[in-house]
Amino acid sequence: MTIYNTLTRQKESFEPLHPPYVGMYVCGPTVYGDPHLGHARSAISFDILFRYLLHLNYRVRYVRNITDVGHLENDSDDGEDKLLKKARLEQLEPMEVAKYYTDRYHDMMDALNVRRPSIEPTASGHIMEQIEMVQQVLDAGYAYVVNGSVYFDVAKYGAHYHYGILSGREVDKLLSATRDNLEGRDEKRHPADFALWKRAQPEHIMRWRSPWSEGFPGWHLECSAMGRKYLGEQFDIHGGGMDLQFPHHESEIAQSQIASGQPPCRYWMHNNMITVNGQKMGKSLGNSIMLEDFFTGHNPLLAQAYTPMSIRFFILQAHYRSTLDFSNEALQAAERGLRRLLEAVQTLSTLTPTPTAVAPEATGANAAAVAEIVEKVFAALDDDLNTPVAIAHLFDAVRLINAVNDKKEPLSEDAVTVLKELFDEVMVNILGLRDDRQASGQVGLLDGLIRMILDVRATAKANRDFATGDRIRDELTRLGVAVKDTKEGSVWSMVNG
Repeated sequence: MTIYNTLTRQKESFEPLHPPYVGMYVCGPTVYGDPHLGHARSAISFDILFRYLLHLNYRVRYVRNITDVGHLENDSDDGEDKLLKKARLEQLEPMEVAKYYTDRYHDMMDALNVRRPSIEPTASGHIMEQIEMVQQVLDAGYAYVVNGSVYFDVAKYGAHYHYGILSGREVDKLLSATRDNLEGRDEKRHPADFALWKRAQPEHIMRWRSPWSEGFPGWHLECSAMGRKYLGEQFDIHGGGMDLQFPHHESEIAQSQIASGQPPCRYWMHNNMITVNGQKMGKSLGNSIMLEDFFTGHNPLLAQAYTPMSIRFFILQAHYRSTLDFSNEALQAAERGLRRLLEAVQTLSTLTPTPTAVAPEATGANAAAVAEIVEKVFAALDDDLNTPVAIAHLFDAVRLINAVNDKKEPLSEDAVTVLKELFDEVMVNILGLRDDRQASGQVGLLDGLIRMILDVRATAKANRDFATGDRIRDELTRLGVAVKDTKEGSVWSMVNG
């Protein structure tokens, strides 16, 4: 198997540190809001890697974190923690917000048939490991304390190592760009320095005791600490979205290099972003689409509802390192393509093989064609998980299956068996595709009915008929439907479902 190593900017033959064991860490969600299409792309991209490594008979320890503390509003370390902001707006405890949106993330990923990781640690559950790493960086002389906060000294690090090795940025340029404007900016010696530990302001709810202050860890620290705890000081693969290359992954490399004496991993892999009609997807641009919107169709940018497998198949039709452009036309095309594959699998299950003696030459030629398709599918997956090429070769098999079914081509029993094994292993086990059309229709019906009930409840509350509103909520709860009131309206989810 070859993978594209972001660090070296080239494809490399993958060899695990300790075969047959593979250590794999992927940056997970920050749980202050519902997952969107970008979350789906990252999760599905590394789900394919996880599944393919298992196909290759590796044992895989897959760690994907949950960020429930320390993620600031911007990269300058002086913004507001997004989770705390959400908790304040909704008048909830921060961990209530984290638990709710973690469950929502799991529900959406389960719908997309994304396998759960081996370990899913939370930042708040590993404060001691993070404090230990901060102390190691301080002891090595690459960090400094100011007013109870601890900052990594990027300039000192840059004198001995390459800060910016993933993104290609140069430390001197990062520092000189803002050196003249340092006075009064903040506590840092240089704007490129990043927080390892932040002293909590009085209003900051999430805080822990440390040798330097009551505070909380910097965002970049959690992945380094948890990756080291569960995978060792250096592991095989670190993945995440391309938007995390700088500063998150650059900072991970720097603090791990100093604390552990070596970079955290051997291979870096990054999935690219999703655009909407050529424009970057984002809340500020008004073109961000939540995954639930895709499943229900309740978004003005969507022409219809889409099944989770249509979303998954749409994502797999582009290479994980390529930009993926969303449009209704592209999703509808993916829906049609997936239907063709599913129908071919159904046809294959009832296909009548042709006795070799009836048409020996044609049967032999088609058997060779099947063998070539199998070889090309796995060659594509071996080549840096090239799912669009692998899928294109699956469609070559679809055309042959349909031709055999229409009695236009013969196919031996052995060749039919090979095709069944190919679709079962690749389509089901590796690509993770399944037929969810009927189930999705039932979910859409359920969503419509519950939303209609919630509309009745909203009308009752608007008319100050709170008894009716409470009765509707309590009855839904009894039926296993949890209702959560937000500033944007009521949302629902299945309890333990």
